[in-house]
Amino acid sequence: MSRNLTIPPEVPSARIVREEGIAVVALGANLGDRHETITKAAERIARLPLVTDVNLSTLIETVALRVDGPDPDAPGYVNAVALVTTRLAPEILLGMLHAIEDENGRVRHERWGDRTLDLDLIAYGDEVSDDPRIQLPHPRAAERLFVLEPWLELDADAVLVGHGRIADLVAGLRARSEG
Repeated sequence: MSRNLTIPPEVPSARIVREEGIAVVALGANLGDRHETITKAAERIARLPLVTDVNLSTLIETVALRVDGPDPDAPGYVNAVALVTTRLAPEILLGMLHAIEDENGRVRHERWGDRTLDLDLIAYGDEVSDDPRIQLPHPRAAERLFVLEPWLELDADAVLVGHGRIADLVAGLRARSEG
């Protein structure tokens, strides 16, 4: 007696394992104990699930940047960049970064306003997204020395997808500000 067996289609695993990648996260604060806030935020990122390493740059002092340009009368910022080794999807990581901001009392009343903590996902490997919910790389990263210089400190060979080598971007921005 012969049986006609139908072979089921291959079912993908319910648990897809994502390869580890390097996310570039910019950290900034201009209210409260700025240095402590940035340091504690980096420690909090390191405790996220599927994060295996966080490498934090030197903390730097910068002038507040508003929609219409630098504002030397506003409280100054402390900025840093962290290279985060993770298997979290970019969208999930961004959501967790927003939760850490909320844990630190972040309020979103005014665009580019003062803040207790600002965490921006600048880049995630070579991923590119123009989805309004998650833009990768960050649309203004190539214009910001307070992001690029700390990133360059951590990775001399870094590249911002679509813009080129970080070292070249830094050199160009410095030349423009001196000229």
